[in-house]
Amino acid sequence: MNGDRVLVSLVRLGRDGRAEGRVAKILDRAHPTVVGTFHVKPRRNYVEPFDGRLQDWIEIPAGSEIPPSGLEEDRIGSGSASAATADELDGMIVNAGILKFPKRGEGAAGRVIEILGHRDDFGVDVEIIIRKHHIPHRFPAEVLEQARQMPDAVRDRDLAGRRDFRHLDNVTIDGETARDFDDAVWVDLLDNGNYALHVHIADVSHYVAPHAPIDIEAELRGTSVYFPDRAVPMLPLELSTGICSLNPQLDRLTMSVLMEINHQGQIVSQEFTRGVIRSAARMTYTEVQKILDGDAGLRERYASLTPRFERMRELADILNRMRVRRGSIDFDLPEPLIEFDEFGEMVGIGRSPRHAAHRLIEEFMLAANEAVASRLAGVGLDSLYRIHEPPELKRVMDFEELASGFGLSLGIPGIARRGAGRRRGSGNQAAVSGELNITPRHYQRLIRKIEGRPEERILTFLMLRSLKQARYSEENEGHFALASATYTHFTSPIRRYPDLIVHRVLGALLDDEAAPLKPAKLHTLAVNCSEAERRAEQAERELVEWKKVNYMAEHVGDKFPALIVNTAPFGFFVELVDLFVEGLVPLENLPGGRWRYNETSRKITEPRTRRQFSIGDRVRVQLDRVDAIERKLSFSVVLPNARKLRRE
Repeated sequence: MNGDRVLVSLVRLGRDGRAEGRVAKILDRAHPTVVGTFHVKPRRNYVEPFDGRLQDWIEIPAGSEIPPSGLEEDRIGSGSASAATADELDGMIVNAGILKFPKRGEGAAGRVIEILGHRDDFGVDVEIIIRKHHIPHRFPAEVLEQARQMPDAVRDRDLAGRRDFRHLDNVTIDGETARDFDDAVWVDLLDNGNYALHVHIADVSHYVAPHAPIDIEAELRGTSVYFPDRAVPMLPLELSTGICSLNPQLDRLTMSVLMEINHQGQIVSQEFTRGVIRSAARMTYTEVQKILDGDAGLRERYASLTPRFERMRELADILNRMRVRRGSIDFDLPEPLIEFDEFGEMVGIGRSPRHAAHRLIEEFMLAANEAVASRLAGVGLDSLYRIHEPPELKRVMDFEELASGFGLSLGIPGIARRGAGRRRGSGNQAAVSGELNITPRHYQRLIRKIEGRPEERILTFLMLRSLKQARYSEENEGHFALASATYTHFTSPIRRYPDLIVHRVLGALLDDEAAPLKPAKLHTLAVNCSEAERRAEQAERELVEWKKVNYMAEHVGDKFPALIVNTAPFGFFVELVDLFVEGLVPLENLPGGRWRYNETSRKITEPRTRRQFSIGDRVRVQLDRVDAIERKLSFSVVLPNARKLRRE
């Protein structure tokens, strides 16, 4: 089944390097459960998987529709299905536990362990995505019991050996809907003209001991998962929104990074300590931005903090300029924002606001993460790092071919010549990858060049696709996009397990102890946490796309301005300018003529009229069809003409 880890025996290796093999052994099953639609049939009942990559329907033997207790009750749940019959389940979304996996022509068999409801019921979409991606979402009883025993306030004995920062007006700055607060910041100007930056991070390691039930569950989850209308937290709420969260006007324990930074953005000195703070205010990005923009009411309300925010802006600008000088890449792609009414129903798709206030926190967190990473690497303690490897040559050359259509290039010496050779089918590109000196500055310069141009969004997205994904590693291999030799994740231990590990390593350093974990264990954690991060990203993205499609179902026949973001032999993909919604314009939906796809130029042309569609063209489209099952949108081009973006 899709996602299974297998041992493969090689059968044939062709001259072109393509191999054929057979599965010798299944090492690990990816799907102990399958979520899908229950179907009642005359002879057998089945569950049709929601995941289209799972081709086998799951047979549910007669008499087994009612879920017995005992199959991962604490993690999956079964109570809601105890009174159901097969006929009652027909057409409903269920979660099925696999009893027999498909084998040599025999189908899979299982039993229903949970009933989620009808497909269109409110909230069922989230429940489906959670189970499709096998996201642990129910805390075991022992975890909940340990969470209930957590203190709800800082005790006197917790303060031993800690620096007291409660007299300083530290603040948290987060989004309006945030409920857990990992970080608080404080900035001041020193007598020598340098800046003092304090970054205080929730000390989760004080409350979550290694190998305790909460720790075991947090390691399993790896990360919190955030959906538009709810979250699946890594830690129980007693910690994530309670004793660990840096809530305003309450004493909270922290791991703190204290930095002195000069006007060139260099860290002159740094100190790491356990601390205790009392946040002066729970600020939002919107409020801070309005204060910085001169909002009289908010500046009066936060009169004591306003000078502090202005100092923060000064320092953030300095840190940003420093990162730009060293070549750090800053992709600033807009994010979709799903809008809901007071009843929780989706009412629109907007652009997520992006303020200078966001950059304040980003710059300060980057500085703290880098400071911790450089310190741990400097003393040689085994730890986890956040690494981002240089891009593969093939992906860079693919991007160069696309960028050349806009008259642009990354400007890497020699790559244009090699690209031409590849299009002629000559040479092994992998063999020359080491000859190219690809640096973050190549990306940075192109981002600056396309800023404000019509094709900015497309090329920025394509550049991002040409890069590898960042991941966790026990080896310090640097971070390409940040142009940083040493980087880690330290600033979000409430929602990311690697940060909790780094806190423990830093704690060992403060206590003059050996590293708490060996490289082999760190490697396992790095792989598992990277996979958990990918799983969360895929689930979050899929749900957003699902909600977009459901929203667009009410707009069949409507017309929209759109941008062509990709072309293919079967048509071209467009993104609606105002809604961040993607869909396909099939070739058969194009007006008149015989349209052809040119593999080299990646243009779709009609030879008789010489009309063409290219990546970057602006068109007006009409929504023709919504496939709710496949979550796909089909558009057609609105006549009379597609209007081409002006190329500068």
